[in-house]
Amino acid sequence: MLHETEMGGFFQRQLAVYVEYHRDPRNTAMHVVGILLLFTGAVMPLTLVRLPLFGFDVSLAVILALPVLIYWLLLDLGLGLGILAVSIVLFSIATAIAAQVGTVAMWAIFAALVVLGLAAQTIGHKVFEGREASLFTFPSHLLLGPMFVMAKLFIALGFRRDLAAILGPLPTNSLSTR
Repeated sequence: MLHETEMGGFFQRQLAVYVEYHRDPRNTAMHVVGILLLFTGAVMPLTLVRLPLFGFDVSLAVILALPVLIYWLLLDLGLGLGILAVSIVLFSIATAIAAQVGTVAMWAIFAALVVLGLAAQTIGHKVFEGREASLFTFPSHLLLGPMFVMAKLFIALGFRRDLAAILGPLPTNSLSTR
């Protein structure tokens, strides 16, 4: 069960608002695809820039992602660790792609991943939710998307019943549009 810390309470309140824009399971699926594509595409060019940090050669992608990863860990340690694990895999994929292709091909792949990721999210909202993306109303939702997706995964695997009530299906007598 989530300990009712200040960050935990903040996270649950933010998640409750976020879920109102993400009720349709098809939109959630589109978000999974979109977030994975966007993250991989966004970090790919940054993996080519290497900087020394505490005696290690670290990519700029990792350095720039650290504050966000720390924020997610502070919001919810379990979900943050899940995102960290997925991030390591996506950093590895982005690094491998960037190292194997030329500069032009890398930028083309970057553009394709970003466009496809944004398209997946836009289609999810427009087609399946019938409304604009919450990002335009609540810019902080850019950081909540990965937490939402990881929470859905944890719930599907039988973990985090404390979040299931927040992310569960909409009651039939709800005033929401979906």
